[in-house]
Amino acid sequence: MKLNIAIAAFGIAGLVGAAHAQDPNLARNLAATCANCHGTNGKSLGGMESLAGEPKEKLLQKLADYRSGDKPATIMHQIVVGYTDEQLDLITTWFAAQK
Repeated sequence: MKLNIAIAAFGIAGLVGAAHAQDPNLARNLAATCANCHGTNGKSLGGMESLAGEPKEKLLQKLADYRSGDKPATIMHQIVVGYTDEQLDLITTWFAAQK
């Protein structure tokens, strides 16, 4: 019984990973969650910094600093923990590619 449950869990995890790999819009869709504060496509209209065109490494470092608590925040320290490292990589890659 335990083996069947482990096999089923492994299979489901594999399907979820495969679904992410097959979705060509995953990075864009994940990045869209940032639009409320950072503007559509990461182009802020003021108040928050724009993310579009920023170097990926710079964005990843800021996110790591929010996650660790090294960078003070009102909400970002809570938001960033909701994403995996893989998702953050997709998001920052997408924003870096925006003009």
